[in-house]
Amino acid sequence: MTFVSDEIASQPSCWERAIELAGDVSGLPSTGERVAVVGCGTSLFIAQAYAGLRESAGLGETDAFAASEFPHRRAYDRVVAICRSGTTTEVLSLLRACSTPTVALTGDPSTPISQVTDVLVGLEFADEVSVVQTRFATTALTLLRAHLALAEPSLLPADLVAQAAAAVGAPLPSGAAERGQFTFLGAGWTNGLANEAALKVREASGSWTESYPAMEYRHGPISVTDENSVTWFFGEPPAGLAADVERTGAVVSVSDLDPVADLIRAQRLAVALAERKGLNPDEPRNLTRSVILT
Repeated sequence: MTFVSDEIASQPSCWERAIELAGDVSGLPSTGERVAVVGCGTSLFIAQAYAGLRESAGLGETDAFAASEFPHRRAYDRVVAICRSGTTTEVLSLLRACSTPTVALTGDPSTPISQVTDVLVGLEFADEVSVVQTRFATTALTLLRAHLALAEPSLLPADLVAQAAAAVGAPLPSGAAERGQFTFLGAGWTNGLANEAALKVREASGSWTESYPAMEYRHGPISVTDENSVTWFFGEPPAGLAADVERTGAVVSVSDLDPVADLIRAQRLAVALAERKGLNPDEPRNLTRSVILT
């Protein structure tokens, strides 16, 4: 079994620990604060999901940015950085330059990020060997989500860990691993999850993947969809859209699982596609575990 497969399967226990930690972690945004959340790659997409969830719940204006694109002229009460390795150049550069209070979530607290943030949240138990991020990203989001649920309990399903365990063993959409083109669709906070699912399939298997807000799919992107496609919805599809996609011949995935639990199924699809192509998902082409620029 690959490292990434082991890490995908370990997510329920990681999420359980993150939920237990949420009430004891200091430095995370308080209700009403204006917050920016930053990251790179997978961490950016987790930032998007958290930002969408926090703002839609009315807990404070929240923006997500790639660390390299942070708008320094804007005023925020707090900056949240997500960085698995603790060594990503763009994240460290931003934190060094930031005059706003900062908190960073990382899988390795012994790395340089500890020297450039005001508050450090270590998630060592969710760190990973694989280049392809899975459990760190979802565990960071679960911690942030559980912290939001202290103010708004409806944001965290009581059975989320059980749903994650179900997703580890749930069937993948029938025929999905035999298709060649994949589109992931979200809405609101799940747009970040759609972006992340597309990245996982792209990284692990080199497959043609796209992601969009679900209502934008009819505005052009559906033109690439055919009997070689999979269209995957995170959350309830807009009225009539799933039927429109089915008429193209694509495999359509709609799940009753919590959207983050359903992301586990998309991670498993990425591994299945890689293995079907004879690729090692632990060694994605042209990628390293952290981007460190000279």
